[in-house]
Amino acid sequence: MSKKVSWQCYNAALLSLRDSKARAIKLKSLEPTLVFNKKEETIMQATAHLDSTPIEKQTVKFSATDGYILVGTRYRSSEPIKANIIVASATGVPQQFYRRFAEYAVALGYQVLTFDYRGVGLSAPKQLKGFSMSYLDWGQLDLSAAIDSIRKDGKPIFVVGHSYGGQALGLTHNHDQVTAMYCFGTGAGWHGYMPFREKMKVHVMWNLIFPPMVALKGYLPWSLLKMGTDLPVDVYTQWRKWCKNPTYFFADPEQQHLLEQYAQVKTPIYAVSALDDDWALPNSRHAFMQHYRHANMHYLNIEANDYGLKEIGHMGYFRQGAEAIWDDMLNTFDGYLSLPTTTER
Repeated sequence: MSKKVSWQCYNAALLSLRDSKARAIKLKSLEPTLVFNKKEETIMQATAHLDSTPIEKQTVKFSATDGYILVGTRYRSSEPIKANIIVASATGVPQQFYRRFAEYAVALGYQVLTFDYRGVGLSAPKQLKGFSMSYLDWGQLDLSAAIDSIRKDGKPIFVVGHSYGGQALGLTHNHDQVTAMYCFGTGAGWHGYMPFREKMKVHVMWNLIFPPMVALKGYLPWSLLKMGTDLPVDVYTQWRKWCKNPTYFFADPEQQHLLEQYAQVKTPIYAVSALDDDWALPNSRHAFMQHYRHANMHYLNIEANDYGLKEIGHMGYFRQGAEAIWDDMLNTFDGYLSLPTTTER
């Protein structure tokens, strides 16, 4: 074996090691023949810490601001925590998808709360047909309540948003309690920002596939297409409507109050777009994120090969193998914790 291996080769070897039953084999046995770069060393240390850090997973229930019961999972270790992270999910993505990231962050000293929005996953009613809600409820009522529920311990709060999750912060009434947000794949959803092939797929999806499915079921049975969890009809209807506009719901005459609401957010925001994420390319990201006009905004473009990955797309930010992406984010959060105060904007 050569004295230096690529991140991709190391990652594959590490995953094979961790998933095998032969736990007696230690990473130290690789040291004589491998020379790691800085990112690889960080991943090695954190992943080794994962194996030695007992992680407590607790199912929690808390009330949204209107009383609706939400179900989440609190991840933490027995060690003192340095800060809290709330994961604000993408549309139709259940909280379990973010488990790997949550465990990784816990091994580095954070407490993490994942949860399902109303109508999704563990927070869904027994019957979605006839379930009434607004797509905006996920931010206004659900994420707001998650922030309130976790702020009681007095530790700094960070939000990690995925797609819709990056939109949701501006809908909360308590965004001033969040030290910083890192969001991935957050865009305006308009097909005009997408490459031609994805644009055609979206046209077919919105106009030919989804309408008869929703008419038959009374909700969007997304799970049948293996695209996510089933969605309430109101989420589908509003999502479809807003995705027709280049600036999403900011173009809706009924939602003009949101322009001022988003302008009130002063939380530092790091908005990441993978250059192979067809749903949230930089132009789509800017079309939405520009409305956080008083926030300290950082636009970050990343490419898969910079992280030893073949692709990232819209979902790869949180899949196994994305640890180096998580490190960039967690190092940024650590920087805020080293400041004299974490409440200034």
